[in-house]
Amino acid sequence: MTALLITLGLIALLVGLLGTIYPAIPGLGLMFAGAWLLAWAGDYQIFGTATLVSLGIVAAVGMATDYVAGLLGAKFTGASKQALWGAFIGGIVGVFFSLPGLLLGPMVGAGAGEFLARKDIWSAGKVGIGTFIGFIIGVVAKLGCALAILFTLLGVWLGHVFWGA
Repeated sequence: MTALLITLGLIALLVGLLGTIYPAIPGLGLMFAGAWLLAWAGDYQIFGTATLVSLGIVAAVGMATDYVAGLLGAKFTGASKQALWGAFIGGIVGVFFSLPGLLLGPMVGAGAGEFLARKDIWSAGKVGIGTFIGFIIGVVAKLGCALAILFTLLGVWLGHVFWGA
């Protein structure tokens, strides 16, 4: 049972790390679930409550930052409601077109929504680029949180192995 929990925990961590880049996979949530499985496998002796609460906070902040970054990128450029809806719909449609669709879907959707709202190609392009920049900032923030989760788990585990802490 312990080997199964550890295996599932490590798989969840790896798939979650992939999910920080690929938006269709709930990356930080999976990473937290993987950490929880690893803690459970060790009867919470290595990864205890304080570690899990800290990792939960990091995961929640990362998910919120990812969501807010895209919206702020669009809003900073003066996006209309149609542009925000366009970015949302473009993100969903982009999932079906692999990595290029994931990167370009929200940008194209926001630009199309803005163009429909204002009939101005310059504003549409500006909003599309702002949405793309926000998306990239969100991905970088999620990746930073994912690395913080991995390094925290590794540090706590190494501390337990070498110092029995």
